[in-house]
Amino acid sequence: MNDFDLLVLGSGPGGQRAAIAAAKLGRKVGIVDRRDMIGGVCINTGTIPSKTMREAVLYLTGLNQRELYGQSYRVKDDITVADLGMRTQHVIGRETDVIRSQLARNHVTVLSGTGRFLEPNTIGISGTGDREQKVTAERIVIATGTTPARPDTVDFDDRTIIDSDGIIHMDRIPETMVVVGAGVIGIEYASMFAALGTKVTVVERRERMLDFCDLEIVEALKYHLRDLAVTFRFRESVASVERMERGAITVLESGKRIPADTVMYSAGRQGMTGDLCLDAAGLTADHRGRIKVDENYRTGVPHVYAVGDVIGFPSLAATSMEQGRLAAHHACGEPVAEIHETQPIGIYTIPEISFVGRTEDALTEAKVPFEVGVSRYRELARGQIIGDSYGMLKLLVSSEDRRLLGVHVFGTGATELVHIGQTVMGCGGTVDYLVNAVFNYPTLAESYKVAALDAMNKMRHIARLSG
Repeated sequence: MNDFDLLVLGSGPGGQRAAIAAAKLGRKVGIVDRRDMIGGVCINTGTIPSKTMREAVLYLTGLNQRELYGQSYRVKDDITVADLGMRTQHVIGRETDVIRSQLARNHVTVLSGTGRFLEPNTIGISGTGDREQKVTAERIVIATGTTPARPDTVDFDDRTIIDSDGIIHMDRIPETMVVVGAGVIGIEYASMFAALGTKVTVVERRERMLDFCDLEIVEALKYHLRDLAVTFRFRESVASVERMERGAITVLESGKRIPADTVMYSAGRQGMTGDLCLDAAGLTADHRGRIKVDENYRTGVPHVYAVGDVIGFPSLAATSMEQGRLAAHHACGEPVAEIHETQPIGIYTIPEISFVGRTEDALTEAKVPFEVGVSRYRELARGQIIGDSYGMLKLLVSSEDRRLLGVHVFGTGATELVHIGQTVMGCGGTVDYLVNAVFNYPTLAESYKVAALDAMNKMRHIARLSG
């Protein structure tokens, strides 16, 4: 007899959902994680702290209100790290309580410590005492997540030279900052510190940032970040970082030297599989610590599954949750539908970006004919009320059957608004539905109707010229 029907390693979004889904199916479930990491990286150092910090920044700086009350408007003149941390710690505490309550309510046994494979079905758990606790399970789900990648060439000190986890432990808001890497995490933090008044320089070796997003949306974000005094150094690589008495100098391969109080590296993430002793289970990870899985999230060892960031792209909390649920159902032999192919992406920059479906570049490359419908927040009453004159929503509509092929939003509420488009696309709806639908007035959701009418008018004009 095994101790558990299903044992989950890691209590982040993926692990948590896997454990609760299996428990709801009547299985005996255990979950392993350190006492101070319940909720995983998502709750403690990643998604929740960064998004909470973003809200604190927006509120305290009064950034979103300046169009109405003037460029000098601020809720608080001297914003400190303590101001930001107070809100963050409150939310982390509440979220941790919610997760513990959910696990207890579903009778999931929480095993405090770190787990490693001793045999394919046996896990050793250390950190709870002098002796390693051994537990066995019929099925095992690996959901250990990731940690920021730290290049060997960089001398991190978690004060002057930091990674994204170190942000929440800063003792002051820097006057100047270099962000190395213009990926999602790098740009999110660059925009937050720029809003706080920090002079930010972003260094990126590629030609552009967020190259999976719509080009027009990214250009709009770049314009706003430059307006907040962000400097971009594209096609530049870091040769070295020299720590000085007060701050550091980032030396680029081109010879440029950039002084700053703080240097933040955002060089991707590494799967936390190094201490799992995967070989004891007959498993291996790639050079980034990621584990390969099939369409059911099963690894090369049939009774072991892996979900979340540890399996790589898309590495989103929302996707990880669904992966965990599906893996648990498959492990328990319960039929379940696959993840819908239409998944939204949310980027919590200031202003935020969200999209679902394909981009203009992708459709053009695939030779798929489409029409574009655009709505700008400044044309909406709600946009005027909230003082957002830069926001926009873009619909990509098939010229052949009028289906929605992509929805791209930039500005206030983008990560919420995108779900309307996602629902229409998921149900196979056409632009006609949005044209004929009634939206509350005044709302930002109205932008769907405005953009749909714009696309429809363009298609009607083409039809008239063609006919």
